[in-house]
Amino acid sequence: MEATETTPLRAVALVCTLAPSPAASSSELLARQTLDALAEHGVTGKTIRIADHDVKAGVKTDMGDGDAWPDIRETILGTDILILATPIWLGHPSSVAQRVLERLDAEIGESDDQDRMLTYGKVAAVCVVGNEDGAHKVSADLFQGLNDVGFSLAPNAVTYWVGEAMQGTDYQDLDKTPEKTATTTRTLAANTAHLARRLKRNNYPPA
Repeated sequence: MEATETTPLRAVALVCTLAPSPAASSSELLARQTLDALAEHGVTGKTIRIADHDVKAGVKTDMGDGDAWPDIRETILGTDILILATPIWLGHPSSVAQRVLERLDAEIGESDDQDRMLTYGKVAAVCVVGNEDGAHKVSADLFQGLNDVGFSLAPNAVTYWVGEAMQGTDYQDLDKTPEKTATTTRTLAANTAHLARRLKRNNYPPA
């Protein structure tokens, strides 16, 4: 069936907080807000908190011995949109986000019957939270990795919030979502859903 402006889309948000459930997470909050914004564009989705699963270190699609990544990978490949949500730690994406990128590296060696990576035609976006500056640097790192492993990125494919330096307020502690962050999240959702529908209708040609 040809994709149209009303074709339903599916998304998954990989939340890369260091804290497993049931701990509160600013990264998960912003990821859920992003999924809510995507829902306004006909996108259904869910979050997966990576710290709740035994994702082994490595660069294969399956590292064996109870590795949780194959099931997560199956979810990613069954969706149209991947959201990667991370806190900033020491100016960088979390170690959990880096592990996700390392596991996604295996997709470079996977292809369909036209020799395209299985991630071709899928769109990615990024959510970043932290208490110091660094959101642009973190998103740049994630953008590069996601693009390397076959995902496409729409314009303004990041939403973020950073608190002022030398203080301890988390995003989840705010009384309300700052309008600038809310607007950025809406823009991410609109552009990401738009690109995902275009690629669902007409995927990239084989090389």
